[in-house]
Amino acid sequence: MENNPKPGKVWLLVLVASLGYFVDIYDLIIFSIVRVQSFQDIGIPEEQMRSNGEFVLNMQMAGLLLGGIIWGVIADKFGRLKVLFGSIVLYSLANIYNGFVQDVNTYAWIRFVAGIGLAGELGAGITLVSESMDRGKRGYGTMIVAGLGVLGAILAYYVSEWFDWRTAYFVGGGMGLCLLLLRVGTFESGLFKKQDNQNAVKGNLLMLFNKKERFLRYLYCLCIGLPIWFVVGVLVTQAPEIGRALQSEVPLSAGKGVMFTYLGISLGDVLAGLLAQWFKSRKKVVFICQMLIILFAVWYLSSTGISENKFLLLAFLLGLGVGYWATFVTISAEQFGTNLRATVATTAPNFVRGALIPSTLLYGWLVSKMGILYAAMAVTIVLSVIAIFALTRLEESFDKDLNYMEE
Repeated sequence: MENNPKPGKVWLLVLVASLGYFVDIYDLIIFSIVRVQSFQDIGIPEEQMRSNGEFVLNMQMAGLLLGGIIWGVIADKFGRLKVLFGSIVLYSLANIYNGFVQDVNTYAWIRFVAGIGLAGELGAGITLVSESMDRGKRGYGTMIVAGLGVLGAILAYYVSEWFDWRTAYFVGGGMGLCLLLLRVGTFESGLFKKQDNQNAVKGNLLMLFNKKERFLRYLYCLCIGLPIWFVVGVLVTQAPEIGRALQSEVPLSAGKGVMFTYLGISLGDVLAGLLAQWFKSRKKVVFICQMLIILFAVWYLSSTGISENKFLLLAFLLGLGVGYWATFVTISAEQFGTNLRATVATTAPNFVRGALIPSTLLYGWLVSKMGILYAAMAVTIVLSVIAIFALTRLEESFDKDLNYMEE
């Protein structure tokens, strides 16, 4: 592959990465949408819905955590394209099998396997796009990947409305297998090829921990993404339970809430990308997003007697707040050299997803102390404060030259 691919090829790569993330998001959040329906069908009692839901979701997140390590190392050692092909095969087959489960333990283990597969898509795609585009314009590429990709959540909602939950899983798996055909025309990163010729140490996970400065840089990257999945995985996914605590007029639908949240995330990703180009700063954008998360979360969790329309509006606004997902992954990728970039860009978002496990454990403990509303409010604020602190410790990476190695 040439070091400077033609613009048409680059934008085709952006499109293919976007569609990959579209399918990834569909498969990633389909459980949150069909949780109640699927649990009722396999005989989970009402009083066990929340605890079993957290169990299955945490198993999926644990898979993402493990998968982030596996795919990140593969991407830096053997190439970004191998991850884009291998991960989609794994999570597509897992989602098809998910349509046949009959008990919660099998359900959880299949979500774990699907999580491993889902872990590779975004990091490898963002790394490939970032390394293939002009450094002053790469923000537009990653913006398109995220903005189009998160719309997969909208399709997930409508498929779950039109068909039963088992079919919803079959559709997700089928889309992934079809997408493999589009990936035949994609190309490997020129920076990866250049690094490959230099016999550099590649994809060594221990490099993230063997130097204090580099470890802290990585830790701060993880911390800026902490609030994102708590908002989606708890504030919105547990809308039925939170709605009851708020004495809502009607039962709140997690499925509708997730759909509106991802509409907000899609718009938020586009706005975050545009604002970053305008400010020439990704850090300023992430700080603004943290302020929005706190504002909208407090508004939502203090809305006694909340109506369905107000809930959907707030779900959308919360989505805008956490719509810096692609900006977060891009910042992470830009903080590290080519021989560690994919490892970081793949592990960072999945470690953040995996961080939902301790977040929900803290949340569950606080629920018993102060009730569901104050517990959710407290954890959201704590996570955003941590993210703001971490943001102050990272250098601005906008327009940074990515052609360098970690030693």
